[in-house]
Amino acid sequence: MTMITPSASIQRNVITVTQLNRATSQLLAEHFLSVLVEGEISNLSTPASGHMYFSLKDANAQVRCAMFRTQQRGLAFKPENGKQVIVKAQVSLYEPRGDYQLIVEHIEEAGDGALRRAFDALKQKLLEQGLFEPAHKQALPVLPKAIGVITSPSGAAIRDILTVLKRRFATIPVIIYPVSVQGDNAKHEIAKAIEIANRHKQCDVIILGRGGGSLEDLWAFNEELVARAIYASQIPIISGIGHETDFTIADFVADLRAATPSAAAEHASPDLQQWLSRFSYLETRLQQQLQRKLNHKQQTLDWLTKRLQQQHPGQKLAGNARRMDELEARLNQAMHTKLRHMAGMIEAKTAKLWQHNPAVTINSLKQRQDYLTNRLVLATGHKLRQLKQRLLNSSQTLHAVSPLATLSRGYAMTINPASGEIIRSTEQLKPGDIVQTRLAQGRFTSQVKVIDPD
Repeated sequence: MTMITPSASIQRNVITVTQLNRATSQLLAEHFLSVLVEGEISNLSTPASGHMYFSLKDANAQVRCAMFRTQQRGLAFKPENGKQVIVKAQVSLYEPRGDYQLIVEHIEEAGDGALRRAFDALKQKLLEQGLFEPAHKQALPVLPKAIGVITSPSGAAIRDILTVLKRRFATIPVIIYPVSVQGDNAKHEIAKAIEIANRHKQCDVIILGRGGGSLEDLWAFNEELVARAIYASQIPIISGIGHETDFTIADFVADLRAATPSAAAEHASPDLQQWLSRFSYLETRLQQQLQRKLNHKQQTLDWLTKRLQQQHPGQKLAGNARRMDELEARLNQAMHTKLRHMAGMIEAKTAKLWQHNPAVTINSLKQRQDYLTNRLVLATGHKLRQLKQRLLNSSQTLHAVSPLATLSRGYAMTINPASGEIIRSTEQLKPGDIVQTRLAQGRFTSQVKVIDPD
């Protein structure tokens, strides 16, 4: 049987102090990633490095704490010995000395425990109801027509916001909705301001902000009424509440959470210089593109000009001119030849026409016409005289039998003026008839009184 001495057993399990401290440090880091510890500050030390070292103690124990300078920017109060605080820290081990300590990330005055529990409960409730969902977040306008600001009109936050907005893009109108940011009535004023901004639709982005403070100071932004008003807003809302380390329920519901009111103004407003730089960049690009286009068109023009010179129409015009001269000469020659031919034909036709000249026949016919004209005149005169004599004889005969001649011998002629009928018998009359009697010279009208048939 082998005997194991104590010295041999210790030799097999021995580790160095460094290894022990490192293992302990890893164990603490794994099991205490982030803790909230309440206690009283003591032994506070702030060396030139800016870091802060102190002990956190209660009635029965204490622990060393270190808070680096970069973590102190969001402190809402000045840590002092004897103050009761709550720290958010990582548990750590300073390996060279084996000192157990807390690396503090955030520190706040104690007394907010109930508020913190209410905060966590509401946060969990709204998280489960989907008020924090990224899908519900609205995009911010690239170039807002107006910016709404919901904050206290007398606080530092409004001055910081207006300063930033003026610096970044002074021409964008700013509409201020003044509210209380602290106190019992603050939540109602904030919710009402959000509702009014949405109803009036004068702005297309809203900054909801206030300066830093304790959890109790910021509590209006942790109210469910305010959270639901932000969620219902159709206008994008940027929250800029407190300092970088301050978180409120409004931050989780808002479309964008900014670390400070000034940062919220940065997010809400475009940078005028950036816009001007972009305009300048776009102008340069446009000029370059236009220049490239002009260069391309110039190259095309040069190429076309070269082709045009290679196929210059002047050469074709010169050839056509020579061709036209040749054709003109041929045309003139053909015209002269045709004219000579036609002149010969005219001469031949003229000679043949003279052979059949009608002048002799015309003279003979003219003499015959004159002879016949004389005969016609004589015959016409003789015929007229005969007709005149016959007319005279007929007139004498007509006058002899004319009733006018009878009337001139003392007779009269009676007619019915109504019918124009000549009265030849008393049978055509009756007493009272009107008759007209014509004499050789004139006529008269009379009325029949008595009719004698004999």
